[in-house]
Amino acid sequence: MAGKSGRSINNVPENPMKHIIFSWEGILVILFILVNIFCASFSEFYNMKSVLRQMPVYLAEVFMMFPMAYILVLGEIDISVGAIVCLSATLSCMVCNTNAPFIVVVLTALVVGALCGAVNGFILTRFKELPPMIVTLATQIIFRGIAEVTLGAGGSIAITNTDGFRAIGGKVGNIPYILFLVLILGVLFAIFLGKSTFGRRTYAIGTNRVAAYYAGVHVEKIRFIIYTVMGLMSGLCAVFLVSSSYGANTTTGNGFEMDAIAMAVFGGISSTGGKGNLAGGIISAFIIVCLRVGLGQKNVNAQVILLIIGVLLVAAVALPNIIGDVKKAVAMKKN
Repeated sequence: MAGKSGRSINNVPENPMKHIIFSWEGILVILFILVNIFCASFSEFYNMKSVLRQMPVYLAEVFMMFPMAYILVLGEIDISVGAIVCLSATLSCMVCNTNAPFIVVVLTALVVGALCGAVNGFILTRFKELPPMIVTLATQIIFRGIAEVTLGAGGSIAITNTDGFRAIGGKVGNIPYILFLVLILGVLFAIFLGKSTFGRRTYAIGTNRVAAYYAGVHVEKIRFIIYTVMGLMSGLCAVFLVSSSYGANTTTGNGFEMDAIAMAVFGGISSTGGKGNLAGGIISAFIIVCLRVGLGQKNVNAQVILLIIGVLLVAAVALPNIIGDVKKAVAMKKN
């Protein structure tokens, strides 16, 4: 095709395979493969069977990453989720010890989690001038404080009837039930964020809240729903956490908020809002889970594992900017 300048412009479509490989999700898939190769060479016990056996301990946190991605897309943050897990686990254990039906125990954890999330959502939508970090920091202290007062001097509770929790901690062959649930919910949350009207409105709020409001988006309603779902998924995390520990204590859920944020941001969700998708978050979650299993098999200190995850997180935030600078430098050199 000839332009006005007389030069010929070739209409060459972009190679779709190249686009996939060099997308952030493609890079994460490559990193996932490399992490598994590293873990297999680092630990002689690292194999598919051992990973599936130890994975449930870490997978519970992935439930919180799904709604956390929505909150980050809004351009906000929730640091109370670890405390919500603690309170939900504590109260569900107490209900379990009254010999209540297991469905009531599960509903207790989910309802407590949803109510805590609704409290966050109500405060943030009622008092719009308050920053989410300060509000959720305050509710984090409140929720964990309630759990600590409820647990009393001992600071812990063990369940007396483990049948229900043992059942949901079961497996199909070598594959734990929780893995199926994580994958199913991951697909649903990803589709809902990327393809639904609700998801598009969430991106619009994160991009420009004022413009979204004047475009007819129910900004505060959507924010309230997302924070409530965040609490609900924290309650679900508590259920599966109790299924592996058969109890709860004052430290239950410590640091879970940072793990959920790290998984989402490492997956490409922008902390400034309006960017990213859950596909990358799901891949990054499994990278972190496999890394923890592999390093844990060699008794690597938990703080060292956190350090490695922190380095990966910094790299995830910095790499897109570095790639952008390189592309600009190459373009300038061509011109």
